Amino acid sequence: MESSDNDILHHQPSSQTLISSELEIILSDSQLSYFRRLQSATWLELNTLFRLAGPAVVVYLLNNVTSMSTQIFCGHLGNLELAAASLGNNGIQIFAYGLMLGMGSAVETLCGQAYGAKKYDMLGVYLQRSTILLMLTAIPLMIIYIFSKPILLLLGESTAIASSAALFVYGLIPQIFAYAANFPIQKFLQSQSIIFPSAYISAATLLVHVLLTWFTVYKLGWGLLGASLVLSFSWWIIVVAQFVYILITERCKKTWTGFSLLAFSGLWSFFKLSTASAVMLCLETWYYQILVLIAGLLKNAEIALDALSVCMTISGWVFMIAVGFNAAASVRVSNELGAGHPKSAAFSVVVVTFSSFIIAVIFAILVLVFRHQISYIFTSGTVVSDAVSDLSPFLAVSVILNGIQPVLSGVAVGCGWQAFVAYVNVGCYYVIGVPLGSVLGFKFDLGAKGIWSGMIGGTVIQTLILLWFTIRTDWNKEVEKARNRLDTWEENKEPLLND
Repeated sequence: MESSDNDILHHQPSSQTLISSELEIILSDSQLSYFRRLQSATWLELNTLFRLAGPAVVVYLLNNVTSMSTQIFCGHLGNLELAAASLGNNGIQIFAYGLMLGMGSAVETLCGQAYGAKKYDMLGVYLQRSTILLMLTAIPLMIIYIFSKPILLLLGESTAIASSAALFVYGLIPQIFAYAANFPIQKFLQSQSIIFPSAYISAATLLVHVLLTWFTVYKLGWGLLGASLVLSFSWWIIVVAQFVYILITERCKKTWTGFSLLAFSGLWSFFKLSTASAVMLCLETWYYQILVLIAGLLKNAEIALDALSVCMTISGWVFMIAVGFNAAASVRVSNELGAGHPKSAAFSVVVVTFSSFIIAVIFAILVLVFRHQISYIFTSGTVVSDAVSDLSPFLAVSVILNGIQPVLSGVAVGCGWQAFVAYVNVGCYYVIGVPLGSVLGFKFDLGAKGIWSGMIGGTVIQTLILLWFTIRTDWNKEVEKARNRLDTWEENKEPLLND
């Protein structure tokens, strides 16, 4: 019986190791022709990649739909409630989401490399460290939520909208702490290529969420506060269900060995990587939100804002697909580096980037083909339709860039390059992109096209820098860095993250 249990415990790690080792063997086999190596390695990597990326895309899309459904229910209460929920969801809440998701991505780097190196006991400690840091971060965020009304009034919102939005935001306070627990757990599972359970949990939660929101808002009459409280509750369902899965599944028996006091050591080193991760992701998340804010300053901004909102919604859905490939890229690269497979890591980067790029090009072509029709999904106005059609070339370019840039960010997370990418993002996005867009939009009177052109320019430069840096990467050195980081943790029980 003991032997059987051991076989079960070893099954998942050994399965992943076999795939990883087989890929490295194929790429290193000089007796095979180049074409045969490329064919075999590509098939193996694509099979692994899409088993990771597919469920990850589903998870992010379902989570997005959960928040969107709350907004839809609020919209049926009235225009004021719709404006309040939109402001709470797309303004204040997305700030916390981006920050927590970014900080949680530190777990991807460390857990992914530790899992690849078969140092399974490290994963649970990293999970706990990240949760502690994110819970502490949630406290100042909670204060921002509490004072959301005066903040919104300071930003120029009307008293009615600010009051209603603040009421909605108060109900989202428990959601902040759900984020703090969810993202470390999610990344902990992803690093082990365990993604399907999160997809199933998210799908089941969405069904429960819709029913509870309908009952709370319409039957109990709790309005905005009830809708946001249900949204917070739904996120806690996801957290609890995922953690219960970790406790009961045989797949996590070696990576989760219980709570440990080691979680309170090495917090400063972990905080530095988490902060760099948060800055990197937040700068990317906020970039195109700023496009909409700047467009609001244009003369006769209503049509421009409506058209940009349609374009950003379409771009956002495509971006969710890219985020799934981002997760797959970080898992594949970190696992291969931890396992000491430089050729497999480099090959994974090529395959995931090319795959995401092809999908993005297909969507970009669809955008151009249906440029006159896509706005009718959101509005029946012909003026907005014409404006969206006019902006469709910019949307197509953004879609293609969104097929490359998030994947390269995933590679950066897998390698632990977050601090470097954060500096690149600051320079390209906010030193080049935003000022250039403002000059083209206002000084040269190009309007929304000018603003978007400048910001696309910043994204192109950022993407080229990351491509150049990735192409020139010495993957043997990256393997050595991963090994040193993990060895340091094993010797001192505290990883020193020297990027």
